[in-house]
Order: sequence, then structure tokens, then C-alpha cells
Amino acid sequence: MSKNIITIGAVILALAVGIGAFGAHGLKATLESFGRVATFETGVKYHFYHGLGLLLLGALSDKVEGSWLKWSATFMILGIIIFSGSLYILSVTGMNWLGAITPIGGVGFIAAWVALAIGAKK
Repeated sequence: MSKNIITIGAVILALAVGIGAFGAHGLKATLESFGRVATFETGVKYHFYHGLGLLLLGALSDKVEGSWLKWSATFMILGIIIFSGSLYILSVTGMNWLGAITPIGGVGFIAAWVALAIGAKK
């Protein structure tokens, strides 16, 4: 399981770097036109932080009870997709209603860290 989580984390981090670079260069005019540079950067930042979190989970896999680790990884991945994904789409389309979805991803991030804490305690 740890190899899978580390592999997924590494792929997610590669995507974060690619998306961040694309936003900074290829989407710069679009992001500026919507006034969403900071929003896009927030998406990249949380994407990157939680990609690193997945690497941490993989590294801790021999110390944390398996099902809690799986839940933590699942919540982190869903958080990245929902939180960062909604910010990316909002940033390039200007669809403000997507801001209502973003907190659901934030709850996923919180749930991921809580699951890790519970698993570490067991």
C-alpha cells in the first residue's frame, strides 16, 4: 500500500508543478482578466501541500493502522480534486458558483488529517 500511496503522491506533485507552471505562463492573461491569479495560486498551493501529505502517508504506512491510512489518503485525493480543481476551474472560467464547492474539498483535507491522527493513535 505504501508504494501505491507514494506513487500517487508523486504523480499528484508532478501535476501540481505542471499546472502551476501552466497557470503562471500559459494562463497568465486569462487569470489576470478574471482577477483570479491569487485564487489559482491557492489551488496550486493546497494541491502541492497535500501531494506532499500523500508522500508522508506512504512513509508512515508501517506506523499507522491500514484502514485509517487508506481513509486519510482517499480524503486527501478527494480534497485535491474538489478544492484545487474547483479553484482551477473558477480561475479560468470566472464561474463564481464554483466557490460554493471549494469548502467541501477543504473538509476533505481536514478529514484526511483527522484520519491520520486517529490512525496514529491506535
